[in-house]
Order: sequence, then C-alpha cells, then structure tokens
Amino acid sequence: MAKYNDYGYITELDENEVFVFGSNSQGEHLGGAAATAVRDFGAIMGQAEGLQGQSYAIDTMGSKDEMITQINRFLKFAEEHSSLKFFVTEIGCGIAGYSSEQIAPYFANHSENIILPRAFEEIINS
Repeated sequence: MAKYNDYGYITELDENEVFVFGSNSQGEHLGGAAATAVRDFGAIMGQAEGLQGQSYAIDTMGSKDEMITQINRFLKFAEEHSSLKFFVTEIGCGIAGYSSEQIAPYFANHSENIILPRAFEEIINS
C-alpha cells in the first residue's frame, strides 16, 4: 500500500500502484506533484498525458475542456485496468489555479481502484 510522509505526500508505491498527477501540454514535469512523478515514479519529460512508469499524467494547464477530456480518458483507463490502484493527487489545484470544488465533481463516478485525495472525497460525498 502507498506510503505517505508527515505532510501527506506519497513517497512510495507498491508494484501495482500508480501516482496520478497534473501535467502541462508540453509534459514539462518541473514542479510539485509532476516533479515528484519524474523523480520517484517514472514520469517521462515530454509526455503530457497517460501512463508512464508508475505514474499517469493529466494535462491541467491547457483548456478546461481538454482537461475534462483527459480526466474522462483516465477514468476509462482505470476502469479497464482494475488490477492497478490509482492514487490521484489534487490535480489542477496548484499552479493550474482550480479549486478542489471545481475539479472533484469530474471524479464523482470513479471506479473502486481510484483513490482520491481527501479534499476531493469530502466534496463528492457532501
């Protein structure tokens, strides 16, 4: 099972676990969760979307419509890969400038193998 540090950030994953993070359209994973994805979970510089190592990127810096499209592709991917467990970070809520209230509803109908951040869960379940 994923391990967290004292600040609530994921530091280790089991073999079947995937770190889901927000990216940009150039796949420049330079800060925040994206930098963690490169450093610790196999994200590939220049790849803006999809599975890469033990991470999965969703572009949150482009248009809102493209972000929603990519979230929906991720949800379908996760459903089709039920042997994997996906740990979603608060994508879009850092440098992209969205609030948890704006992003969480797009994950409302997620499959059981998707673990959402507490802030998203609280919004969806309220």
